[in-house]
Amino acid sequence: MDLRKLKTLIDLVSESNVSELEITEAEGKVRIVKSGGVPMMMHQPAMAMPAPVAAAPAGPAVPDAVAAQPVGHAVKSPMVGTFYRSSSPGSTPFVELGSMVKEGDTICIIEAMKILNEIEADKSGTVTKILSENGQAVEYGQPLFIIE
Repeated sequence: MDLRKLKTLIDLVSESNVSELEITEAEGKVRIVKSGGVPMMMHQPAMAMPAPVAAAPAGPAVPDAVAAQPVGHAVKSPMVGTFYRSSSPGSTPFVELGSMVKEGDTICIIEAMKILNEIEADKSGTVTKILSENGQAVEYGQPLFIIE
């Protein structure tokens, strides 16, 4: 979907009483949700068909979702945007592996629509995993950190 079309859709949502709009096309799916009067865009690229997988060797049956889930509390992205670990390119990251954080501490920034949004820890503990790379695009609900 081209940028002009997205801009038009965002403008339509912000100027109307519509609170949510979802459009699916061949390139992917776009969902625009008006949150607090400001539209937020969520984009999912079209999914390709997965390649066939060879049979796994016999072993204990553990569902992939359970095996892949990290232990601890996942701090998830509240929006679609670009993930940054620090406030500016040359400065030190807000948190590192092993950092102790308190609920409410700023742990990263997500840039959305040219607005820098500070993301705070929603739980106190130790940062055991950093799941996103600096400058990486993140989706709504995507885990960013694991805190134990």
